[in-house]
Amino acid sequence: MSKTVKQMILHDYADRFGEESDVAVISIRGVGSNDTNALRATLRKKDIKITVIRNSLAKRQFAEGALDGLAPVLTGPSALAYGGQSVVEVARELIGLVKTFPNLELKGAILDGELFEGADGIERLSKFPTRDEAIAKTVQIILSPARKLVGSILGPGRKVASCVKAIEEKLEKGEAVARVG
Repeated sequence: MSKTVKQMILHDYADRFGEESDVAVISIRGVGSNDTNALRATLRKKDIKITVIRNSLAKRQFAEGALDGLAPVLTGPSALAYGGQSVVEVARELIGLVKTFPNLELKGAILDGELFEGADGIERLSKFPTRDEAIAKTVQIILSPARKLVGSILGPGRKVASCVKAIEEKLEKGEAVARVG
């Protein structure tokens, strides 16, 4: 491969993966062409892309960057799966697709600089909450004490209101109300 072609590929990698910090590495060797098309189409519905890469050029491009930690899993035929809401969503989709495409090899993934190596690593990553799930859980944790406080404040007020309502109903019926005190 000529130096010019390598420079073009490096430039393409910079354009495609320059903004990416979390990706999964897979191998689609052994997956038939029709299955590969079906795999890509399934992932495309979730805005997940697959790009086959040249390991040596990818390692050179990713060096000193957010994807530098992928170097140990960039061996043999490799493709990057990226996009979607997060790499957690990518991992969940890939775990589901391995059942349909058993020749799909899960090599690893990177999230916030941490490498999740192999199929076990990707499965472990798939159990993480997505960004939206983490935000929802955090909001729930923050609001929980406030809900309890509001309930504690409103509880006695509800009791007084129900007593007043009972007295009002008795007086409307013409019944006597017993005096407390």
